[in-house]
Amino acid sequence: MDPFMVAAGSAVVGAMASEGWNDARTAIAALWRKAHPERVPAIEADLEEVRAEVLAARKAADRQAEEELAVEWRRRLGRLIAADPKAADELRRIVDGLTPPTGGAATVMIANASGRARLFQSGGDINVRER
Repeated sequence: MDPFMVAAGSAVVGAMASEGWNDARTAIAALWRKAHPERVPAIEADLEEVRAEVLAARKAADRQAEEELAVEWRRRLGRLIAADPKAADELRRIVDGLTPPTGGAATVMIANASGRARLFQSGGDINVRER
């Protein structure tokens, strides 16, 4: 999947648990309003439903559930951009507003483990102590 769409889905889901959620929700609904105005009420309802799921996942420290929700929104956003390529610039602006500035491009880390594999990923310092 396009790294930007990965970042976009993660940013939208991350924003659902932030103080800036109302602004983010308004911006995301406006994006749909331009391409599919008839779908806006359903999208707004879905955003609120998924937000409740994200908050519950955060409370339970369930990263897997939160990641699954991000995947769902990556797909939705991808379909929206496929139907209306002009919306990509607006989505990029929204994502830039949702992602805290880091002084560079957003970091996207994707990892898959199987069997007895162990993965370590970090956006900053990491300490691993083997015993």
